[in-house]
Amino acid sequence: MTLAGRRVDPPPMPELACDWALFLDIDGTLLEIAETPGLVHTDRADYKLVESVRAAAGGAAALISGRSLAVIDELFHPLRMPAAGLHGIERRDASGEVHRPAYPFESLQRAAASLREFAASHEGLVLENKGYSLALHYRLAPHLEQSAHLRVLEAAKNLGDWVEVQGGKMVAELKPAGRNKGIAIEEFMREPPFAGRIPVFIGDDLTDEHGFQVVNRLGGHSVKVGPEPSAATWRIKDPRSVRAWLREWVRYCA
Repeated sequence: MTLAGRRVDPPPMPELACDWALFLDIDGTLLEIAETPGLVHTDRADYKLVESVRAAAGGAAALISGRSLAVIDELFHPLRMPAAGLHGIERRDASGEVHRPAYPFESLQRAAASLREFAASHEGLVLENKGYSLALHYRLAPHLEQSAHLRVLEAAKNLGDWVEVQGGKMVAELKPAGRNKGIAIEEFMREPPFAGRIPVFIGDDLTDEHGFQVVNRLGGHSVKVGPEPSAATWRIKDPRSVRAWLREWVRYCA
């Protein structure tokens, strides 16, 4: 960023405190973004770090992701963290109870068949069927961005107003309307052990903006990974920097 011809650095990260509730995005935040969703992996250090964050927060730490709860559990096995999956469509609270509204699942799967056929006929497109949402990735074929979004918008129109299209980094996603990461964070903050703490949410994508806005309203700290425009108050460079900062926080609060 420049101001009157001189460089202005982003604001530093917030001063460390131990009364935080930590909400962490996964792809592009805890983990580097891979070319396709299936290539993302965690190693022992990754899940050990998340485990130590939860311990230092007195249990008040949750993963907030566009991935399903099942995939989150697979990525961070053997952990079963409090988590919001599919951008808040499904949520597992600190007691282990899963909250998932009822949707016409069969209709969404019919749309999946059409989008799968479309992806198969265009090299570089990857359809990720998450069960309650469908993500059409074009990271391997960026020239197909417009076509991908138009096809997902067409599928949404055919399903009706109970679904919506959500954009993200090189992806167009068809998902049930009325749920997002911000709503999930609000729900966590009304429950123990999160209630009464200061929320801190770290994310990198357009899908994290709802979470940033909620955390700002609750008087917490919103942290954007990367340089893109955002409602977040703070900035951090990349996933490696996120992991280093979390280790610093764990040492401070352990």
